[in-house]
Amino acid sequence: MEAYNEKVRYENPLLSLRTFRSRRNQSDYIHWHYHKQLELLLVLHGKLELCLMDEVFLLEPGDIIIIGAHELHRDRSFNELDYIVLQFDLEQFFDHGSIPYMRYFSETHTPLSKANYIYRDNPEARRETAECMEQILNEATYKERGYELAVSILIKQILLLLLRNDHRKVLMEQDSFDTVRLKPVLDYIENHLTDRIQVEEVCRIANMSYYYFVKYFKKAIGMSFTEYVNYRKVKWAERILLTKDLSISQVGEEIGMPNMAHFYKMFKKYNDCSPKQFQRKMLSWQRK
Repeated sequence: MEAYNEKVRYENPLLSLRTFRSRRNQSDYIHWHYHKQLELLLVLHGKLELCLMDEVFLLEPGDIIIIGAHELHRDRSFNELDYIVLQFDLEQFFDHGSIPYMRYFSETHTPLSKANYIYRDNPEARRETAECMEQILNEATYKERGYELAVSILIKQILLLLLRNDHRKVLMEQDSFDTVRLKPVLDYIENHLTDRIQVEEVCRIANMSYYYFVKYFKKAIGMSFTEYVNYRKVKWAERILLTKDLSISQVGEEIGMPNMAHFYKMFKKYNDCSPKQFQRKMLSWQRK
């Protein structure tokens, strides 16, 4: 059977996340599939066999596995399986201050599943991650005031656990000098999101040639300069859509994307919907 692209639907459009507890009472076999979201599984009871392209894991109670974005996988459950699923869009949980760390999880060199040795070899990291996953499920289920903040903090806690316990350096190493050197560039971008940001200007700020800068930026941040600028502009557009009474074309002008076709394309890339659909979903959710 051909592998399929699973479309993960978010219950709350304010959170690019889906979490649930699932129970299987018979041996079930799930075919090869993939999705753009990072995924963690926590087995509470029973056994789960999970297959990646080059590795097979047998999970028992208390075990956790992480599956990277777009990684092809399938699983087979045994009788009476009880487990927690956590799926989230990694990019949505990084802000201006933390986005340099996104390169650790970019998977440009190594699939994120290679970091599963952390959970196998480190019982404390496994226990703390399991607690975070259970708290995220609890927050998403009961939705007390501010639960979106709690979920965001817990997601970052899981990522921090991975970073600080990656003794084999499977995740990309971060050169703090790279981040420091690019800070004036990142600050310039944040301060000029309403403008058309020219790469020549940031090259001057970084004191680098064009060709050296574009390679340096991609290596340090994990995204190309153009991708990063578009990503930050879309994030700014989201804020405008929820706080100002402007037409879609005016929002495009506000973020320096007056070409509506380009604005719609970039917005849909990060939100899987048009600006108007995003606005409608968000505002209707907030009124609940």
